[in-house]
Amino acid sequence: MRDKETESLLNRFVIWRQQHISERQFVLILSLIVGVLTAFAAIILKSLIGEFHHLLTNSFDDTKQNYLFLLYPVIGIFLSGLFIRYIVRDDIGHGVTKILYALAKKNGRIKPHNMGSSLVASAITIGMGGSVGAEAPIVLTGSAIGSNIGRMFKMEHKTLMLLIGCGSAGAIAGIFKAPIAGLVFVLEVLMLDLSMGSLVPLLVSSVTAATISYIVTGADAMFDFAAAHPFDLSRIPFVLVLGVVCGLVSLYFSATMHRFETWFKRFSNPYTKFLIGAVILSVLIFLFPSLFGEGYDTITLLLNSDSMNEELANQVMAGSWFFSMKSLLPLYLILVVLTKVFASTATNAGGGCGGIFAPSLFLGCLTGFIFAYYVQKFVPGVSISLQNFALFGMAGLMSGVMHAPLTGVFLIAELTGGYSMFLPLMMVSIVSYLTIRIFQPHSIYSMRLAQKGELMTHHKDQSVLLLIKMENVIEREFLSVSPDMDLGQLVNVIARSKRNIFPVLDDDGRLIGIISLESIRNIMFRQELYHRFDVQRLMENAPARLSVTDPMEVVMKKFEDTGAWNLPVEDEDGKYVGFVSKSKIFNSYRNVLLELSEE
Repeated sequence: MRDKETESLLNRFVIWRQQHISERQFVLILSLIVGVLTAFAAIILKSLIGEFHHLLTNSFDDTKQNYLFLLYPVIGIFLSGLFIRYIVRDDIGHGVTKILYALAKKNGRIKPHNMGSSLVASAITIGMGGSVGAEAPIVLTGSAIGSNIGRMFKMEHKTLMLLIGCGSAGAIAGIFKAPIAGLVFVLEVLMLDLSMGSLVPLLVSSVTAATISYIVTGADAMFDFAAAHPFDLSRIPFVLVLGVVCGLVSLYFSATMHRFETWFKRFSNPYTKFLIGAVILSVLIFLFPSLFGEGYDTITLLLNSDSMNEELANQVMAGSWFFSMKSLLPLYLILVVLTKVFASTATNAGGGCGGIFAPSLFLGCLTGFIFAYYVQKFVPGVSISLQNFALFGMAGLMSGVMHAPLTGVFLIAELTGGYSMFLPLMMVSIVSYLTIRIFQPHSIYSMRLAQKGELMTHHKDQSVLLLIKMENVIEREFLSVSPDMDLGQLVNVIARSKRNIFPVLDDDGRLIGIISLESIRNIMFRQELYHRFDVQRLMENAPARLSVTDPMEVVMKKFEDTGAWNLPVEDEDGKYVGFVSKSKIFNSYRNVLLELSEE
């Protein structure tokens, strides 16, 4: 009863709003609300993770191996897995991929539980040491908030997609205190197409979320970075080389993670996945405590150190089996870079919940720092800042892994306050992006969707085609004929039809051929032939056959390959359904494009 009253009240408000508040104004109000809610969600998540970390590791002796590293991450992914499996009962992993799928295939609809489930699961996972980041879960949370608020107020499809973008932008801005990065992330990674009018709501959400985050957590940048050494233009060649290195490390990270995830999928039993993931994760974290959690402490250390000294080794290798071997710090960092991907994948595959923002930043920082160290060591007469190159590496890895060079630049600049480094940040980001594009056309977020033909891309034609549903373009008014009909019976069917193509079906409703009016026009009026020819003799094979499950890109490829104007469609059992015509697809394309464009 209460639900009906609430629904009635909401409907009355929607009607009142339509009469008194314009669509544009109301979207701005909703974007503000989304920004506020996502900001508090981000703050709560970061606070929970911080409290978990402090509670679990505060009493650790940094000079000794801590065997609890073997236990804490295992408990974390186990509890998170139980929560997801028995309470959420839905797959909430790979947050950004989920958003891309919702945009491409679900008309922007994200389930309500995603407004809180990812937050809880990732807090447990990361708080207890899972080697992943909190950013992808909070982006999914923010997008879910935007989607469900839009649905609650009966917003149209175009606005719903925009509110998802507002939620994503607010989440990035809130958790990183980076409003520009939030906006750019939506433009580069998520959205299909945006007009100038769409940018204002995104800015409102980003700025609102960042402002609230600043008020609640303080005005300091997320990472303490001071450019002790101004960037020297003579270091540009090394910056470009670092870009290539970051691109290759990004490729290693993305490809290895994808293959490792594919390997995990061989195991159908979730407890088997948990046991394998738990063993891999706990052993790696025990050997390399830097892999514990997000790794932001290590990033802070490297951004404030300009040499591989003993003090740095004591801090970075704290609690490690390598602690007494300070001279092995460069090797330790290289091993951490190589093993991070396995720790992150094992965390998620074993039952945990987290993203790759933090791992990308972590790996980038280590890559840049190691690169600068070896340049100084092996290139005579060259002195470059390890701090600066650690910063550049963060931008490079993020650009390469996410295929988003602008996001990498602005995020790192806002995270660290390193605005004076814009030029080298852009250089590293662009080179890293171009390098990985040679080998891998899709980002790590998009690879699974791309393989299934479900990827929403920035290619407008492809993206619009993805929004066209096969069931909406199938024409079913074609009159069918049987193969044993003679020409006279066929002419009677033609006389009743408004189409010039006739599917030939067997007794089971399966297509065995087609009759084209053009192919029989020269004999259809010769009555002396009516009983001499039958349909089976006159029919032709269809140039190609479509399936109801074919994505629209595949459909258009078959039209292009065959040169046909109409193609038959079969269901999953191989039975005839109807025809699809180019003209129907073009009309649908035009309508979808108009919906996505600014009025």
